Amino acid sequence: MMMTGTSYPAAPIPVAVVSPHFCVGYPVDLTIVRKLMTLSEGTFGVTDVNGNIMFRIKGKLLSIHDRRVLLDAAGTPIITFQQKLLSAHQRWQVFRGESTNAKDMLFSVRKSSLLQMKTKLDVFMAANTKEDVCDFKIEGSWFERSCVIYAGNSNNIIAQMHRKHSAQSILLGKDTFGVTVYPNVDYAFIVSLVVILEEINQDRSGED
Repeated sequence: MMMTGTSYPAAPIPVAVVSPHFCVGYPVDLTIVRKLMTLSEGTFGVTDVNGNIMFRIKGKLLSIHDRRVLLDAAGTPIITFQQKLLSAHQRWQVFRGESTNAKDMLFSVRKSSLLQMKTKLDVFMAANTKEDVCDFKIEGSWFERSCVIYAGNSNNIIAQMHRKHSAQSILLGKDTFGVTVYPNVDYAFIVSLVVILEEINQDRSGED
């Protein structure tokens, strides 16, 4: 992980959702590669700027629920994502480790409205049961891979996503995009939000 020339404001207090272990005092640039045609395990790979694998996302194709697991470089499950069935706003729930037990839930993500031209998602921590105000929000254009993640219902940016074009990635049937995570922000949490963003946007067919 290298520091970039651009200055990114650090979060005033560390944003540690998955673990403080994933919060560092400098910006983290990640590359996320999605294989476009795959039925094997591991549809996503996440690397640092030097190409070292940091995370993999494993899908459970034949599970009753649409479920994904985020693994670290050593293959240890960190969090499990699961789509909540029959939810009006297409909600994903995220749990610690490989659990899907309510007591292990970390946060949930849902569309902020049913009809959307642009991408707008609200993120609620498990403790925020009223959900009057979101804890984080994601806005932008998924089609252009240009999305910004904000802390709370504010303009305080904690991460940005941008498209990476390369002839090689197109030839290999891979979709590659970059994410810059601001200092003191849990980069495993940001990766999980990007995966959910992808899942929600892939699932545009049919009813929410």
